Amino acid sequence: MRLSGKIAVVTGAGSGIGRAIAQRFAAEGARVVVAGRTRPGIEETARAIDAAGGEALAVVCDVTDAAAVTHAIARANEVFGPVDILVNNAGGSFGDDILTFDEDTWDRNFDLVLKSVYLCCREVLPQMIARGSGAIVNIGSVNGLTGIGEEAYGAAKAGMINLTQNMAMKYGPHGVRANVVAPGTIRTPIWNERLAERPNVFEALTAWYPLGRVGEPEDVANAALFLASDEASWITGVTLPVDGGLLAGSYRMNVDLSGGATSQQAPVSSRE
Repeated sequence: MRLSGKIAVVTGAGSGIGRAIAQRFAAEGARVVVAGRTRPGIEETARAIDAAGGEALAVVCDVTDAAAVTHAIARANEVFGPVDILVNNAGGSFGDDILTFDEDTWDRNFDLVLKSVYLCCREVLPQMIARGSGAIVNIGSVNGLTGIGEEAYGAAKAGMINLTQNMAMKYGPHGVRANVVAPGTIRTPIWNERLAERPNVFEALTAWYPLGRVGEPEDVANAALFLASDEASWITGVTLPVDGGLLAGSYRMNVDLSGGATSQQAPVSSRE
């Protein structure tokens, strides 16, 4: 098991990506602190882990509140021991066009996406440094790497990437690694409201992706597992896109420019 004997804290673990990461880590031997704002969700995740033979502790935590974060990490230490792995997954996107949303919306994005990472890392870093080891995996987004709307959310995710790079540089000499996973569109419950309005939204989005589908929470969980494990022991400060090829180029643009040609058709060659 790749995480045998490790203690992991996963935020936003009540559903979606966070739940998949918590379950994947537990299946690989980690004891997992399942943190989130909604008690029913995190308790459901913890029960699923326990039922599968793992060990989990559900802790209600608003990751934008310093006292709540301190309490969550204290509970982790009390029940399981010092934290080896921190996954900052909690997040959300609010507003889109900077000309239409207000300052409170801007602040809400930065509090949940970026301030939360600062608070959680500030809490676990001293014990990781003292023990000479630790892995931090921050769940970013392709929105933090390119301009595709949701400006406040994208700016906060870009800030997360830079913060991660600085932590990797500063605390690497102490044995602490910090990396980012940047997902594209992932099929999670956060899409439920939009699905109610546009049932075919995932089919429409698929046209963006060279691999021909949107992502699943397990796709992100697998990447997070790799970066948290000793298999990535010489990897720090990186941002790993898990995006079905989205950032490699525009699949839809390629199809449009080729007049709808597919890979099944003979390639155009300039050779005689």
